[in-house]
Amino acid sequence: ETMTNVEKEWAMTDIDLKTEELKADDLKKWYSVLSVALMRFHKCKMDQVNKHIKDYWRATYRGSDIDFIKIVSDTEEGGKLGKKSYNYRVVMKKGDSLIDMRGRCSSGQRVLASLVIRLALAEAFCEQCSVLALDEPTTNLDHENIDSFAQALGRLYKKRGSASQFQLIVISHDEGFMQGLARETGTDKYYRVFRNSQQCSEIREQDIAGL
Repeated sequence: ETMTNVEKEWAMTDIDLKTEELKADDLKKWYSVLSVALMRFHKCKMDQVNKHIKDYWRATYRGSDIDFIKIVSDTEEGGKLGKKSYNYRVVMKKGDSLIDMRGRCSSGQRVLASLVIRLALAEAFCEQCSVLALDEPTTNLDHENIDSFAQALGRLYKKRGSASQFQLIVISHDEGFMQGLARETGTDKYYRVFRNSQQCSEIREQDIAGL
């Protein structure tokens, strides 16, 4: 009785095995193609981000010790499937030399690099996003870099504002920066947050000219 239909059962089992082998082979091909596509996408986006970073840095930074900055990524492979992981670092270029920024730049340069990178990421990945918010962006920046950063934000506002209902939200105590940003963007109003006589926070629209 145990041998009844054994050939039929063996054939069905063999079909199941071959099917699983084909599925496993297809998955390996899919994974390989996907990995190549992700690598190409990563390189394309990194090139795009670094182009924006370079343009913003040169338009904003007023020092002569750094030509431009960029993000470089080192890859590591690990795990059973050989998954790649990326380690990112920011480097600065002067002449023919590339040097890590970590531990080799001033606090103002670090702040400016952070702002420039955020703007570049917004340009590369958030083309359809209509809001960019910055909180106290001029901390540790000197007056020249504050002015040039306001100009860079103004150019971004004009570029993005013409294509969509773009909103730039800036929280700042730097009135000089706000005046410069208002000139670049054509803004004549701002909102001041203050504490009223009842010690409650209040928001009031005011004229830029009153700064």
